[in-house]
Amino acid sequence: MGWAMVAGASITVIGGMIGGSRAKKQEKMARRERERIAREMQQFEQNRQEIINPYENVTSNAPMIEEMRNDLSNPFANLGVATGAAEIQMEQTDIALANTLDTLQATGASAGGATALAQAARASKKEVSANIEAQEAQNEKLRAQGEQALQAKEMQLTQMEMAEAARIQGAEAAGAQFVFGAQETRDMATLDRMSGIQSQAAQNAANARMESAAIMGSVIQGVAGMAAAKIGQSGVTNVDPPPNGGGSEDVNSDRRLKTNIVKIGESASGLNIYSFEYIDKNFGEGTYSGVMSDEIPKEAVTKGNDGFDKVDYSQLDVEFKKI
Repeated sequence: MGWAMVAGASITVIGGMIGGSRAKKQEKMARRERERIAREMQQFEQNRQEIINPYENVTSNAPMIEEMRNDLSNPFANLGVATGAAEIQMEQTDIALANTLDTLQATGASAGGATALAQAARASKKEVSANIEAQEAQNEKLRAQGEQALQAKEMQLTQMEMAEAARIQGAEAAGAQFVFGAQETRDMATLDRMSGIQSQAAQNAANARMESAAIMGSVIQGVAGMAAAKIGQSGVTNVDPPPNGGGSEDVNSDRRLKTNIVKIGESASGLNIYSFEYIDKNFGEGTYSGVMSDEIPKEAVTKGNDGFDKVDYSQLDVEFKKI
């Protein structure tokens, strides 16, 4: 095998070592990021608010209602009977009766007149008694009306108090539920974001490991190529001839192998022609002109054992040459 294979293998090994180091750093950074997010999630979950019962502190209003009930009273419960006027009237009737009897005795009137006076006095006392009974009946009626009004007020106050208590308790419970629900929603959103970041970090670590493995495979292939080139046997055709060989031979024209690339013209078919130098001087020293493998028809491009593109200039209207 030729010197070009050795050079290509060397580039592959060196690039693989650089890429492998970069991949390992990326994997390490991704792993650290995933571990950091895991610690933050654990700390966040430990400090989350506890689940609460919004109705835990709701109390009964029965004692307050009972106190209100004790403050109510019937204003007609202790009405008295106005007996003073009735007693005066009865006393005046007795005096008048006594005076009349004295007059009858002094004048010698008949007993019939005394009887009439006695009947009149009895009738007067009955009237007084009836008046007292009427007052007592009226008082009883007022007491009943007062009791009814008292009960109505008590019921009204109880209903108002219960309605107000229910409104306050409902508002407190709804407020607690709202605060808890809002906090829970915010916490879940935070956890989702952190979980997504952690998943992305894990994916980045996995990608870095895959890249590292691929690079390692490339390094191994490059080392094997170098060994094969050193052992090379006679009669084996060099698949990577010197770049200035021209003609129909495959030439290393991968953009990744070149530097100082400058467009200097176009071919008759419209292909861009560039001047450039090879990064690895084992491919050739000095400045060359030719094409870039990523800009020409695919049928003129082949993939070398080193993973880089080669161009068959015999299929192009561009000449590969040293300038």
